[in-house]
Amino acid sequence: MKKILVLGAGLSASSMIKYLLDHAEQNNWKVIVADQSKELAEKKIAGHSRGEALYFDVFDEALRRELISSVHVVISMLPARFHGLVAEQCVESGIHMITASYISDQIKALDEQAREKGVLLLNEMGVDPGIDHMSAMQVIDRIRNSGGQIKEFESSTGGLVAPEHDNNPWNYKFTWNPRNVVIAGQGVSRFLHNGQVKYIPYHKLFSRTETVDILDYGRFEIYPNRDSLKYKDIYKLDGVKTLFRGTIRRPGYSKAWDVFVQLGMTDDSFVIADSEHMTYREFANSFLEYRKNMPLEKKMVEYIHASEDSDIMQKITWTGIFERKAIGLKRASPAQILQNLIESKWKLGSEERDMIIMQHKFVYEFDDTEKEIKSTMVVKGDSQVHTAMSITVGIPVAIAAKLLLQDRIKVRGVQLPVVKDVYEPVMEELADYGIRFIEEERLVGEAVES
Repeated sequence: MKKILVLGAGLSASSMIKYLLDHAEQNNWKVIVADQSKELAEKKIAGHSRGEALYFDVFDEALRRELISSVHVVISMLPARFHGLVAEQCVESGIHMITASYISDQIKALDEQAREKGVLLLNEMGVDPGIDHMSAMQVIDRIRNSGGQIKEFESSTGGLVAPEHDNNPWNYKFTWNPRNVVIAGQGVSRFLHNGQVKYIPYHKLFSRTETVDILDYGRFEIYPNRDSLKYKDIYKLDGVKTLFRGTIRRPGYSKAWDVFVQLGMTDDSFVIADSEHMTYREFANSFLEYRKNMPLEKKMVEYIHASEDSDIMQKITWTGIFERKAIGLKRASPAQILQNLIESKWKLGSEERDMIIMQHKFVYEFDDTEKEIKSTMVVKGDSQVHTAMSITVGIPVAIAAKLLLQDRIKVRGVQLPVVKDVYEPVMEELADYGIRFIEEERLVGEAVES
């Protein structure tokens, strides 16, 4: 019997665990789910005869070694900062590991040792990163194999609320870790545009957006996402003139969120004095200049250079930032206070569903002509447990584990899913779960139907 160890039983692991248990009898697997909350792990197993729930503490070295050395493959769904500890033990014990997170320098450093041990450390197997890699490489390899040369590549993804449940002024609800949304984009984003490297610092990020129409889902805006240039090597895009990765939101989101960024409310580097007894109104006022006898709302209107009934002011007011409600958080940073304020506001209701949108754009030369391909994926969640985020993060990881245990993935060492023997079978099976791409191709210069 092959044993699979899943470390972490959070929301993004739900669909993955279900897949593994659904396939356990047929493949003679035992699925061990280990979490710091054994109760949560038991809930995810739901009494399945092929499942086992265990307590796990990532800092318990003896327990970490005991569990990892007793299985055939480890799936780490822990916070990304803990993957390195797990990977080191996997290499030492000669056990394969799969994660959905961005590859870290700590894991990269294990490549030679992993190859010597015949171990695969497969990273970035979720949605973004993950499905973005695999779906892009399918098209890139196809273009190359036909003799085409890629000139431009753009890729953007967004975790959004499904249109039928889009009922707040921001047209947004949390579909993943709220903290990551609040601090998103901090640092410098860079990309390639028409042969020139462009840099966008954090304080300019949300004012540098572009607007696109996606299938029949309407209009969206895209802001730059991290370091696009590293994908030139990952995808072997030598000679490409434009290389861009972005995050998708509905129009108006970025302009309103930029108000919080410019005021400093997304800063996580310092603590607000006496935050426990402060109200949100006092918190907001602490970031605006002193104007004697001027109401806070009026100061905000002047700061954003908009009217009181403007769309941007409606969004800001809706968050509750002007309310005389106690924050109740001790020694909290501005980012933590803002997150605390909007978590309940942006929470999906029990009957509401999320949606993942991903779109790639390829421009390539072939037989003295330029062509453009747009490849688009839209996935909606099934329930509060099996959200679009859980499905698109977890199912690719689970499929990769299955392929690995069936000895259908031959690569070893530290890897991303950009090789054909990984992405081809995974993408083929993902289609069975409604995770598929719609392609639109046209000659560059042709009119686009409105």
